[in-house]
Amino acid sequence: MGYQPIENYGVIGDMHTVALVGVNGSVDWYCFPHFDSPSIFGAILDDEKGGSFRIWADHCSARHRQFYWPETNVLVTRFLSEDGIGEVVDFMPVGGIEGRRGTHQLIRRVTTVRGELSWQLSCTPAFDYGRASHEVLPAENGVSFQSDPLALGLASGTRIEPDGDGASASFTLREGETTTFILQEVERNAGCGGALPEGESEELFRHTVAYWRSWIARSTYSGRWREMVNRSALILKLLTFAPTGAIVAAPTTSLPEGIGGERNWDYRFTWVRDAAFTLYALMRIGFTEEAEAFMGWIEERAHELNPDGSLQIMYGIDGRHDLSEQQLSHLKGYRDSAPVRIGNGAYDQLQLDIYGELMDSVYLYNKHGSPISYDLWIQLRRLVNWVADSWRKTDEGIWEVRGDKRDFVYSKLMCWVALDRGIRLADKRSFPSDRDRWMRVRDEIYEEIMEKGWSESRQAFVQSYGSESLDASNLMMPLVFFVSPTDPRMLRTLDATLRSPSEGGLVSNSLTFRYDVCESPDGLTGEEGTFNICSFWLVEALTRAGAHDPARLEEARLMFEKMLGYSNHLGLYAEETGPLGEALGNFPQAFTHLALISAAFNLDRVLG
Repeated sequence: MGYQPIENYGVIGDMHTVALVGVNGSVDWYCFPHFDSPSIFGAILDDEKGGSFRIWADHCSARHRQFYWPETNVLVTRFLSEDGIGEVVDFMPVGGIEGRRGTHQLIRRVTTVRGELSWQLSCTPAFDYGRASHEVLPAENGVSFQSDPLALGLASGTRIEPDGDGASASFTLREGETTTFILQEVERNAGCGGALPEGESEELFRHTVAYWRSWIARSTYSGRWREMVNRSALILKLLTFAPTGAIVAAPTTSLPEGIGGERNWDYRFTWVRDAAFTLYALMRIGFTEEAEAFMGWIEERAHELNPDGSLQIMYGIDGRHDLSEQQLSHLKGYRDSAPVRIGNGAYDQLQLDIYGELMDSVYLYNKHGSPISYDLWIQLRRLVNWVADSWRKTDEGIWEVRGDKRDFVYSKLMCWVALDRGIRLADKRSFPSDRDRWMRVRDEIYEEIMEKGWSESRQAFVQSYGSESLDASNLMMPLVFFVSPTDPRMLRTLDATLRSPSEGGLVSNSLTFRYDVCESPDGLTGEEGTFNICSFWLVEALTRAGAHDPARLEEARLMFEKMLGYSNHLGLYAEETGPLGEALGNFPQAFTHLALISAAFNLDRVLG
């Protein structure tokens, strides 16, 4: 079947896991039962061994369209042909319907809405990333796929036949006719779980639609770009692991940052860094319950500090600490982009910036959410003291370089934020603290960044001490109130960043590189695309400068509108955008959607 472009996918889920569904009706990524479980369908990483679940209209000239049922995460894939029009409606039931037969169900409803269409189904799972064997057993209403220790049943009122390592079906539906396929876990050596009567299928569909519409109705955002902001919020909710409140960075692994390269990482974990952006974005548009749940996850991690008082940079969605990295050499990788990795070897890196992002998120939550407890403050005070002791260390930085440690300016910046927010929080709540020391160290960091992080020759803040390279992470300086957005140094940094790469800058038609990989080696080979989050950071930095400069505000608005044009047909973003406007990296990317919400909120407010 070959590989589809990454941007050709939509995503459905139930806050435990997700499935990626292509415009051709193929489920090419599905981990079961959780985001970080082994894949059942993984054709997006190997079109021969990965496994897929495809339903399509059997017409050689059928065209495809895909859209979300309005204000939901229910996905509709439409097939248009000379014989008629058909739809596959994909969703996972959410909202806890009492008395249902199971959880984590993948439901695919097939309908011919006009004319008469012949349909085909092909379902070939590949358990444990294609490493585990299975057998296919016929059942009364379908088939079961028996592996060890997992067994899945595929059931329908339509006849499904075993077909090699998978199952297949051919059926015809006249106008108005619907049939439903349900994939769910079954007991070992049992049947397929039974077909889903159309009445029950319709009820599950309506309940799921109602759940998502009720959830998004809580959004308080009413400004420009409301549809894109709400879609981003729906995606963030979809990427939330309901049992713990953690949000995965992305639900996929090893989708490449450059086709054929080695920049392929597993993002199915939760980064502490995401905390500030998640809490800020969700609270800004009214989702305080989700912010509170994520805050609970953060508080648990703050009580699990390393022996020296430090935090890991990331954890499993269940809070586990060991995320050891492996390579799956039997998989080719997306369009031969190897290696395919599971786990993330960066989990034990030193990244000093996470403490600033954590303290900023706690400060914002205490201000806009609920007051934090004294017990949490005791742990946070330990962290701030650790930062005061450790801020001079070199580290791997926000971009998780796999080369030598450096004095990254962004890392020092966020150490300043950690101390500053610690001081503010202690003052606001009258918590006991080492205030005098924190203020002294905070000021030391500030002056060192101004001295060593600024390049007179580049007239910009640079990536690391002694470097002449730009880094888009420095766009965060005015966003965290380190400098005024109209400070001459910040305006010059903006101007330097806005130049094209050929002129030494980082911006190509509104798309922003995080840094120049040729000028600033990161220990990896190959090239990468522009980072979508950096483009939204640039929009926000321009917005804040534009409050006093109409030209910069207009530039911010135009850049934001251009970035909206780089989403896929459903409003979704991967981590990066390639030279042809294609999606690169893991998909969809929570960080990008968080930054979109923040940029839209602040840009709309200033324009207003």
